[in-house]
Amino acid sequence: MLWVLVVTFLIFFMHAGFAMLEAGQVRSKNVANQLTKNLLTWSVGVTAFFLVGAGVSALVGGITGGGSYSVAEAFGVLTTSDSGDWVGWLFGAVFAMTAATIVSGAVAGRMKLRAYVSYTVLLAAVIYPVVTGLTWGGGFLSALGFSDFAGGMIVHGMGGIAGLTAAYVVGPRLGRYNEDGSVNVIPGHSLTFAVLGTLVLAFGWYGFNVGTAASVFAVENGELTLGAFSYVGRVALTTTLGMAAGAIGAGALSLYKTGKVDTLYVANGLLAGLVGITSNTDAIVWPGAIVIGLLAGAQLPVVFEFVEKRLKIDDVCAVFPVHGSAGVLGAVLLPFFAVDGFTVAALVSQVVGVVVIAAWTIAATAAVFGAIKAMGEIRVTRDHEIEGLDSSEHGVDTYPEFGRPDTAADGGRVVDGVSDESGIVRPDGGQANDGEIKMVTAFIRPDKLSAVKTGLAEIGAPSLTVTNVSGRGSQPAKKGQWRGEEYTVDLHQKVKIECVVADIPAADVAEAISDAASTGEKGDGKVFIMPVEQAYQIRTGEVGREAV
Repeated sequence: MLWVLVVTFLIFFMHAGFAMLEAGQVRSKNVANQLTKNLLTWSVGVTAFFLVGAGVSALVGGITGGGSYSVAEAFGVLTTSDSGDWVGWLFGAVFAMTAATIVSGAVAGRMKLRAYVSYTVLLAAVIYPVVTGLTWGGGFLSALGFSDFAGGMIVHGMGGIAGLTAAYVVGPRLGRYNEDGSVNVIPGHSLTFAVLGTLVLAFGWYGFNVGTAASVFAVENGELTLGAFSYVGRVALTTTLGMAAGAIGAGALSLYKTGKVDTLYVANGLLAGLVGITSNTDAIVWPGAIVIGLLAGAQLPVVFEFVEKRLKIDDVCAVFPVHGSAGVLGAVLLPFFAVDGFTVAALVSQVVGVVVIAAWTIAATAAVFGAIKAMGEIRVTRDHEIEGLDSSEHGVDTYPEFGRPDTAADGGRVVDGVSDESGIVRPDGGQANDGEIKMVTAFIRPDKLSAVKTGLAEIGAPSLTVTNVSGRGSQPAKKGQWRGEEYTVDLHQKVKIECVVADIPAADVAEAISDAASTGEKGDGKVFIMPVEQAYQIRTGEVGREAV
């Protein structure tokens, strides 16, 4: 029981990975919303699974498998005092919550929190338990011979398909598609978070796969049997090989398609390789793990492009190609690399299982979100989406010290040469006056900050305020890449310097900044001199020139 609990805690830690992975792939104005969804997925979902879901799974397994389906026995975990029952329930609960949290990444940036939480309750209480009842619970798919070792299809495939269905029902983010159907890339705000989340998930995945394998440890006369060691070893090996091959496959196809190895595709491919190997990791030869991992990673860019450009579904965090299609692929390919050899019967049972799980997930998810949409409660307002869900849904700003440069619906980009300046405020500085206090404001390249500070110190004007900003001027736009697709980066990173002077001529300060910041290329920036009407020093109470 102690070992199972350790594995359970390892799988629970995957929620930290999901939180970071999804937060990195959304705009900065939606980070808190995504983190809140991940927290509530566990909190609300695990409660629903305890009260209802575990019992529903047992009932479905008994009814469809022809076994016992006593309601009292099915919901016995609510009244039992047996520690083994409680540990077994918790082990199942972390699997259930993994399936639930996958959906949040597909609908990021535009779904109301109440709509997502409502679906999470139903997924944990009914939708996912029906799937486990038909399979792991001894239902008819289990009797048919469908095999899924640790949830490649039951958990991840189901979650990815649910996410795709939900994204279709809620519709794309504002600015994602033009009227002619062409796609606008809306990049996430932090590759660092996305990669960190990927590695946390990969670490937790050993609990998913190897932890599940550990349940076969057999103790005879106080010793573990050799067969148990061999079995767990295969799972550890194939999990690792599938993970590695997934990253290679996605990176290679990205290089073939775009001429560049896209970082996010490599990260997503690593996860797709893990998903592809999860349903079959106990029963395949090791070369099969490499092949399945490579295919799972390579299909990622192809499937994502199909979903985005053909189906016109805005899957923000690519949950379907990472979890959905990769889960289907791994389940169907199991018979081709099975240790016991290929059989047609095994292939048929795998295909039937995938079709049944997919059909139930699509129908149930579409029904739930369709009903919520019919009530007008599925999507935030246009103004709230432009403003960001952090503010509208939670009343917070994840990065308050950096302002809000990405509140435009298109993420602050220029589309077809037209800029959307929603929410941008431009002070005009007022009319000129003859005051003796002047504000010198400059926008320079970040790498020139040190030289500018030195130049100001040399003329006796060491006091300054520095802010990281972004903007556009004469500097030409450049091309960026997000998940294999190019987009225009027209907001360049700059440093804003503010220097208030009274005794030193403002022109001297401006010239010092200009000389130190100049490279002779477009994008060096500009310097402005503005009058200051009055100044107050907080500590001494001095006013005017003395305050400066």
